[in-house]
Amino acid sequence: MRLHPEVRQALDDNRPVVALESTVITHGLPRPANLELARKMERAVREEGAVPATIAILDGEIHVGLTEGQLEAVAFAAQVEKASLWNLAAIMAQRKHGGTTVATTAFLAHKAGISVFATGGIGGVHPAGSGQASYDESADLFELSRTPIVVVSAGPKSILDLAATLERLESFGVSLLGYKTDKLPAFHTRESPFELPARVESPEEAAAVFAQARRLLPSATLVMNPVSRGLEWAQVQSWVEQANQEAARRGIYGKALTPFLLSRLAELSGGVTVEVNLRLLEENARLAARIAGALAQLIA
Repeated sequence: MRLHPEVRQALDDNRPVVALESTVITHGLPRPANLELARKMERAVREEGAVPATIAILDGEIHVGLTEGQLEAVAFAAQVEKASLWNLAAIMAQRKHGGTTVATTAFLAHKAGISVFATGGIGGVHPAGSGQASYDESADLFELSRTPIVVVSAGPKSILDLAATLERLESFGVSLLGYKTDKLPAFHTRESPFELPARVESPEEAAAVFAQARRLLPSATLVMNPVSRGLEWAQVQSWVEQANQEAARRGIYGKALTPFLLSRLAELSGGVTVEVNLRLLEENARLAARIAGALAQLIA
């Protein structure tokens, strides 16, 4: 694992650091919009007083914090694997490039000593019959159950079975916090019908909850940050249902399902879901930086 010198120094000095995933760069957006987003998220973290640490795999080596040249390499490489935990070792041994998922980023960030991670939406449980060959649940959920780190997201992706995802998070003992909300945000939608168990009103309060959780629990603290301007719940669910039916008819399942569904949502919404996605990624990066700053002050 190679830590960027700025990231290493910040950790040594107990200054705030925010981990950022790289699959949104490698698999989430077309070029050159992916590089523009990566730069925008890193800039947002810096503007809030923290050091960004984008995590990716280059030629089989884990990098925590990227140079500008490495960021460009990740964004424009012809062959980049989607690095989840089940293929992480193979990517490294075979000296490939990899964009890290939520699960992998959380795992690697924690190993590097980083306590706060910003992403867009977490994975979860897919609806029954939504095109998958069998039961489909993201590795994100299990990883969140065993990694003590703050994860700031806009909730589970809107393509998921939110009720089942929420139940799994409860079963796994993941601390759930609504940031200025009592309702579960659903990625493109500010709130869903589902209640959250706890609410915080400030980065300082979120940091205090995580500090307490870290003393007691092995799991993550998931801070749900509703996007400032999202779409209507009913409309998004209508698009999700249509996209799932199309996936089932075409036999799309497994790791191909989520990219297909998100792509269809973008088409059905005329690109509006992509605009919302970009907005929430930046907002989550900013909130994560503020929480990281509050946490640094708390343990100073």
